[in-house]
Amino acid sequence: MTALESFDGRPFTASMARDAGIDRNRLHLLVKSGRARRVVYGVYVAASTPDSLDLRAHAAGLALPAHAVVADRCAAWLHDVDILDFEEHDVIPELDAVSRGGKGRSTRKGVFGGKRDLAGSEVMTLPGGVRVTTPLRTACDVACLFGRYRAIATLDEFRRKHRISQLDLALMLPRFRGRRGVIQLRELIPLSTDRADSQAESWVRLMIHDEGLPMPEAQVDVVVPGWGAARMENAYPHLRIAVEYDGEKDHTSERDRDRDETRRAALEAAGWIIFVVRKGDLKAARRAIWLAQLAQAITERSPGRPSKRIYSRGPDQPSYRWRRRQD
Repeated sequence: MTALESFDGRPFTASMARDAGIDRNRLHLLVKSGRARRVVYGVYVAASTPDSLDLRAHAAGLALPAHAVVADRCAAWLHDVDILDFEEHDVIPELDAVSRGGKGRSTRKGVFGGKRDLAGSEVMTLPGGVRVTTPLRTACDVACLFGRYRAIATLDEFRRKHRISQLDLALMLPRFRGRRGVIQLRELIPLSTDRADSQAESWVRLMIHDEGLPMPEAQVDVVVPGWGAARMENAYPHLRIAVEYDGEKDHTSERDRDRDETRRAALEAAGWIIFVVRKGDLKAARRAIWLAQLAQAITERSPGRPSKRIYSRGPDQPSYRWRRRQD
C-alpha cells in the first residue's frame, strides 16, 4: 500500500501527508501528475475519490478556522436534507461556510464565505470534526434565505427527520428579528408539518394554501373496501378528496402504475376523488387547471352554508322583535 492509498479516500492536509511519508515536493508531484487533487486550499485527496459535499465538508473541517461553520444548503445536506438544485448533484456547488464572532469571511477556494451571528447552542460538530449549524438553526436559515417552496419543504423535512416541533421553530423567531426573510419564516412555521413524506408533497400543499383553499392534511390513513389500509397525502378526509403527487422514482414502472390504478379504482369506488399531480403539473399554467378543479370539487362536496347566521329558537322562545310586535 502506498502512502497515498493509506488515506483510503479521506482528505488530508500537507502536514498529515508529511506524517505519512509524503513531503511537500512529492505532494506537489502527485497533484501535478493527476494522482491527487486539491479539495479546498491546503487540503488534498486521492484523485480517484468521487467529489461530494461530504468530502468538501470534511476537507473544510481540516482547513477552516474554529470560527468558520458550514451552513445553509450544505449544512442541510450534512443533516440528510437534500435541497440542492438538480444539476448540483453532478456539478458540486461551493461549500457554504460562515464566520461567527465578528471574524472575517473565508476566502478559500471552493468555499462560499459569509458572516453570521451564531450562538454556541446553534453550532455542533459532526464526526470528522466538521462544524455545522444545528438542524434547528439550519432549517430556519434556509427558510429565510430561499424561496417559499424550498423553504416549506426544508421545514417539513427537518421536522420529520429531526423531530423538530412548531414550538421549537417559533422559539427561534426572536433570534431572527430584523433579518431578511424572517417574515416568510414566521408565515411558514404554522404551515409546516412533520407528516410530509417528500418535498413535492410539501410544494403541493403550499400551492393549495396559496390558492386560498383550505389546507389539506399532509397524511391520512384510511381503510378502503377491496384494497385495505391506504395512506392518502394532502387529503380532506371529511370530503373524501385527496391530491397525490406521483414522482418519477416510485410511479414510473409498469408494476407501479398497475398498483396505482388498482388502488385508486378502489378509492374512487369508495367515494374518493383523487387528483394526481406530476412534475409537469407544478408549472403555473397546468397548476392553475388542477387547482381550479380542486376548488370546484371542494365546493361541490362542502355542506351548504346560509348567507346569514340563523340562531336556533324553539316554538316557546320567540324572538325579542316578535315579542315586541305582540306587545
